[in-house]
Amino acid sequence: MKVKFKRLSPLAKLPFRQHAYDAGYDVISIEEKVIPAGKWALVRTGLAVELPEEMELQVRSRSGLALKQGVFCLNAPGTVDAGYRNEIGVILANLGDSDFFIHPGDRIAQFIFQTPKHPEILEVEELSKSDRGLGGFGSTGLK
Repeated sequence: MKVKFKRLSPLAKLPFRQHAYDAGYDVISIEEKVIPAGKWALVRTGLAVELPEEMELQVRSRSGLALKQGVFCLNAPGTVDAGYRNEIGVILANLGDSDFFIHPGDRIAQFIFQTPKHPEILEVEELSKSDRGLGGFGSTGLK
């Protein structure tokens, strides 16, 4: 399967994997940006994509940025639909204690390619019973 990308900036770089078996493709920033502690910002990638109709592109956090800097994709995973053709932006949030500086060429997120399921949606009067029942939001405890 092939996915077409268009560079919208000479600074843009096609998504790439660090290792042959990596699931995620790293994506870089094309701009200088500062995200103050406790704030978020849209970071440009300079890339547009043409996905096959049966595919979505998910934008996900890089684990190292999340752990070491407190910087992550705010709407993770972000979804790029097959019909979208404009520039892909990454919404990064900074929960760290200090400002986060981004430079052109910095790896800011990763792309994962998925095939979404499109089930038929049915409205019913009743749902079947389950072992869990109506429990949720911590109803099973911590241990």
